[in-house]
Amino acid sequence: MKKTFRMRLLALCLVASMSVNLCACQTKKQTNKKDTKTQLTMVLDWTPNTNHTGLYVAEQKGYFADEGLEVEIVLPPDDGATDMVVSGNAEFGIDAQDNLAEEFAGDQNINVTAVAAILQHNTAGLISSTDQGIDSPGKLQDHTLATNDTLFRQKVIQTLVESDGGDFGRVTLLSSYIDDVVSALRSDIQCAWINYEWGGIQCEQAGLVTTFLPFRQLDERFDYYSPVIIANNKFLTKHPDVARKFLKAVKKGYEYAIKKPEKAAEILCSSVPDLDERLIKGSQEYLKDCYIDDAAQFGVFDADRWNMFYQWVNEQHLYDQEIPENTGFTNEYIAD
Repeated sequence: MKKTFRMRLLALCLVASMSVNLCACQTKKQTNKKDTKTQLTMVLDWTPNTNHTGLYVAEQKGYFADEGLEVEIVLPPDDGATDMVVSGNAEFGIDAQDNLAEEFAGDQNINVTAVAAILQHNTAGLISSTDQGIDSPGKLQDHTLATNDTLFRQKVIQTLVESDGGDFGRVTLLSSYIDDVVSALRSDIQCAWINYEWGGIQCEQAGLVTTFLPFRQLDERFDYYSPVIIANNKFLTKHPDVARKFLKAVKKGYEYAIKKPEKAAEILCSSVPDLDERLIKGSQEYLKDCYIDDAAQFGVFDADRWNMFYQWVNEQHLYDQEIPENTGFTNEYIAD
């Protein structure tokens, strides 16, 4: 009798123990499921800079986490961010409308779409020391201009110089990427193609007196979108809600950078300690008015302006095939 009782008691204890373990496992499984975040990769177009601040803010302030996302921000490979997104090795990336033209003009299927504009207007232009007297594009003749030696950039400069009455054949183009604009302008470089939030701020902080000719003011066709966030098209088709969550967090990050540029700059510098904090803070202060500018909200594209630039590209016959109207962008995932 006692043996039977002990066996029953042991059986009950085993059942109770199994029940507790089962409940614990179920609770752990549910917790893990609840804590599991969707993993995404965002590939930058360049080394981290103030065009990317909103991404780092979204990461550090927990905006991605709030949307159930875990985002890895990575540097671009040698063949560029777009190729990485096209291949599916990154869901999102950063590029520019001018660089994307080659992708959109190809005869293959288009594999990426621009889903958000980081800056509402083009900040690129030509900078020179004021004593060079280059106060209009036509006066570039008989001067040296440092820029990446691509057919696109040559056509932009040719269009601007000739429309201002200058002789493009008398402009000396130096195929060079300039990291230190101040040193370049103090040497034998008479003019350089720059983005003001970087090269222009460098010159300001160095006390260099310069003349800056913004492309967007010289010719409205050159007010193209740069930089933009791109996404893999297959990913967008399969996971539209995830794309919206990602861009919601990104938008919140850039809105923070607009309202609190100094703190946003500090977040960027803490994420990437090798950056020049003084330059970053100056650049961030400049860009706080550029992220949204005259748009209704962060990230949206103006279809007319997007199409105007690619119409010019088509007219220049830069590619074998033309880029159709409304190709390569959408406001579907960023718009409120």
